[in-house]
Amino acid sequence: GENGVEGRVVRVGTRRSQLARIQTDSVVTMLRELYPNLHFEIVAMSTTGDKILDTALSKIGEKSLFTKELENALEKNEVDLVVHSLKDLPTSLPPGFTIGAVCKREIPLDAVVFHPKNCGKTLSLLPEKSVIGTSSLRRAAQLKKKFPQLQFRDIRGNLNTRLKKLDEKEDFSAIILAAAGLKRMGWEHRIGQLLDPEDCLYAVGQGALAVEVRAKDQEILNMVSALHDADTVLCCIAERAFMKRLEGGCSVPVAVSTLLKDGQLYLTGAVYSLDGSDNLKETMQTSVNYPHQNEDGPNDDVQHVGITAKNVPSQSQEAAENLGVELANLLLSKGAKHILSVARQLND
Repeated sequence: GENGVEGRVVRVGTRRSQLARIQTDSVVTMLRELYPNLHFEIVAMSTTGDKILDTALSKIGEKSLFTKELENALEKNEVDLVVHSLKDLPTSLPPGFTIGAVCKREIPLDAVVFHPKNCGKTLSLLPEKSVIGTSSLRRAAQLKKKFPQLQFRDIRGNLNTRLKKLDEKEDFSAIILAAAGLKRMGWEHRIGQLLDPEDCLYAVGQGALAVEVRAKDQEILNMVSALHDADTVLCCIAERAFMKRLEGGCSVPVAVSTLLKDGQLYLTGAVYSLDGSDNLKETMQTSVNYPHQNEDGPNDDVQHVGITAKNVPSQSQEAAENLGVELANLLLSKGAKHILSVARQLND
């Protein structure tokens, strides 16, 4: 049979939001093409993050805001795999779980969506004291520094809700969202400005979809591993290792940018104070150009920051993880811990 899963109904867990459903459907479509004889069933559920809409994400203080309920269902065998935005997944997963696939990354950049009356403008052309909506400390910290004439205010809710708030009220001149989500929703035409990494480094894992599975469910793990995109895996391992070493999360501004070119992986990482005035930013690189070795034996399920990628050379994964750790250590040696602890205290 197909990896021993033949005849099984494979249940796929997802959040209820429209974007989550679109993302999950895209993963299930890929799986159906790979495994035409399997039956896939989608199970949608609400998460804490979907229910608490009146509080800033960074204030709720719960890392697994959008994942906990889905992981509970995974643990109870109510679903066999769960599709997440990788940036929603903490760098340490609960015991017994692993990211069995990281799909090819959509554009990881942040995008500015303008109020209809500001159509055709860019952030630098907005009138002074214009209010920009973002629920991300990372975006606000970088953009406050770059555009001190603008004001930044929290905006929560799923993509539909946030765009509605922007369009139907006069509260915001623009909002900042991940370009990937807008593209997946078919709203690319709303992107008024793409922020390149010079303007705004992105979130760890932004633009990539992750498939979380039970670490011991070998059949499902083997099945989803066909979805891994090697380049995306290596970039995201480096980013997650950087974040994990810094002990960053939703409540502190940590940002990255990665580039994989000619076997070299370049990682830029930064930490910011809440107002962006204090920041550290560095770039490092390493070779990830290693051959694939047949690695059967006890070694074949090694996780790198929560990711199990059997079809990506393990030496390449190790190099990527080490790069993230070394870059974090460099920033820590220059005082990153102080910047982050102040940011954490102020945010609390």
